[in-house]
Amino acid sequence: QVQLVESGGGLVQAGGSLRLSCAASGRTFSVYGMGWFRQAPGKERAFVAAITGSWLPGRTYYADSVKGRFTISRDNAKNTVYLQMDSLKSEDTAVYFCATPQSAYSSQYYSSTGYDYWGQGTQVTVSS
Repeated sequence: QVQLVESGGGLVQAGGSLRLSCAASGRTFSVYGMGWFRQAPGKERAFVAAITGSWLPGRTYYADSVKGRFTISRDNAKNTVYLQMDSLKSEDTAVYFCATPQSAYSSQYYSSTGYDYWGQGTQVTVSS
């Protein structure tokens, strides 16, 4: 059974940085793509970033709102995906979720419907 556990959220001032981690278990981590989404109060869950698995290695995708500020990466030896968030803004405040698809060949990087397994989320609050 696939399990995803996020950590690293917290309270940070605008302009600051945080690094989120998502530890995965239950299958061969390196094969599958991973994504980060976020959900602010009263809003729908929104795509943040994604990174491909070993069948198409090294590709990353970002929402326009975070491009140049956030970096997604993965450490396959540690079964962990990271989201480095720099130059944080108050509008980045949300619960952040990591997710992974059931299929290793999924290419629906930007849509939540492309992901089958989700973590419980971690709160990020950016104070202005």
